[in-house]
Amino acid sequence: MKIKFEKIWSIYFSATGTTKKIVTELAGALAKHFRTHREDFDFTLPAARTSPPAVSADDFVVFGVPVYAGRVPNVLLKYLACINGQGALALPVVVFGNRNYDDALVELKDILEERNFYVLSAGAFVGEHSFSESLAKGRPDDADVAAVLQFADMVAEKARRTPDKDAIPQLHIKGTPKPYRWYYQPRSSDGTPIDLRKVRPEVNDRCNNCKKCALSCPMGSISFDNVKDHLGICVKCGACVKKCPQ
Repeated sequence: MKIKFEKIWSIYFSATGTTKKIVTELAGALAKHFRTHREDFDFTLPAARTSPPAVSADDFVVFGVPVYAGRVPNVLLKYLACINGQGALALPVVVFGNRNYDDALVELKDILEERNFYVLSAGAFVGEHSFSESLAKGRPDDADVAAVLQFADMVAEKARRTPDKDAIPQLHIKGTPKPYRWYYQPRSSDGTPIDLRKVRPEVNDRCNNCKKCALSCPMGSISFDNVKDHLGICVKCGACVKKCPQ
């Protein structure tokens, strides 16, 4: 395959920074391999999801999302449908909070292929759970980053060994092909299903109204005027809690 790329993109949704770290490390390593530059496109906040990244056929895209309930976050599907890969090479990446990624990786691969990307390889990595500070605490850590860089070496070598995009072999990714399994539903210790749609963060009496929670909410669902008020859906990403200084 032609190994000169115009640029290496890191494109990601990352409310708490775990997906960002893995995707940017991967893209940065690939940029070094192919002696080009990395460009980042963070579509975490609502303002960034008003237009798609300007990807070209000569680019290589590392595309990352977190795993929500074993799938690509359904709140992102409408935005993902407006992105056009223009024939670019792609590397889908999912980051899961120490349970499983279920069908998320095969779903993201399918989405990218439907959006005119050529998927070369794919990867799933562990990150600290979105609403826990004990599940996979502190990950991705140094060992995870080392694994990411080793994976980048393997991906670069595969790109060099592939004569052209149409010669990319079919990927066999762990997961259920369409129709995908339904979203994972957690259960309590007695086996009762828990409806996470009803779970919302609460503001405690230490709040000093710094607004960081409102500014970091990827759904724009926390009122800037009164951070105790919810204006829309909560996807349980944990950004408001983990970025709160109080």
